[in-house]
Amino acid sequence: MQKFLLGVAIAIGGLITYVNARPDFSDTAVTAVVLLVIAGIFGFLRPKFWWLFALALGIWIPILGFFRTQNLFTLLALAVAFVGAYGGSALRIRLQSIKK
Repeated sequence: MQKFLLGVAIAIGGLITYVNARPDFSDTAVTAVVLLVIAGIFGFLRPKFWWLFALALGIWIPILGFFRTQNLFTLLALAVAFVGAYGGSALRIRLQSIKK
């Protein structure tokens, strides 16, 4: 199941990067919110491997941004993915501790 989710995360990360790289799309805030929410969902689903899903989702924008424009500020997308995945993981762990 984890390999399947990892493949889905890689595909969604590529799709987000594709939409973000379109010349007629210039809304960075929408990209950041979508990345944050989706990373949070994956972090919630697999709290033990939150960092892996954050990397799978968020690495594509910095890679494309660096090779296309040599812009290091695209690394912020990776930071957003890590924050979202960690938040989802922390929420899941917190809910499990309350449940017990």
